Amino acid sequence: MSEHQEGAAPAAVMLVEDDPDIRAMVSQLLELEGWRVLAFANGTEALEALRGGERPGLILLDLMMPLMNGWQFRAEQLRDAALASIPVVVLSGDVRGADPGSVRADGYLKKPIDLDVLLQAVRRWCP
Repeated sequence: MSEHQEGAAPAAVMLVEDDPDIRAMVSQLLELEGWRVLAFANGTEALEALRGGERPGLILLDLMMPLMNGWQFRAEQLRDAALASIPVVVLSGDVRGADPGSVRADGYLKKPIDLDVLLQAVRRWCP
């Protein structure tokens, strides 16, 4: 069961992941643990939601996505003073030839995702 206080609004976690199976699995896990999940298939959709007023406690960000990849999303997020302080944890598979460190994320989780490690990361940013 959730560790969140009764009556408190659940913290939101933004999940930006193009793989529908991973998106569904992570969303379901986080919702079962009491978080509100804002799930998007690419950086463009996620950025539109942020610019529309969504303020998650944490962004879980895939790097390799269509339309707007994780690096492009993060660059746009950091350019916007209202969004730059939202912490980002990268979810990444094999990124040979790519530098995940260039994203300037607050954390990195390797795919396949260890669900216990994922929950620890989310609890750190969205207690």
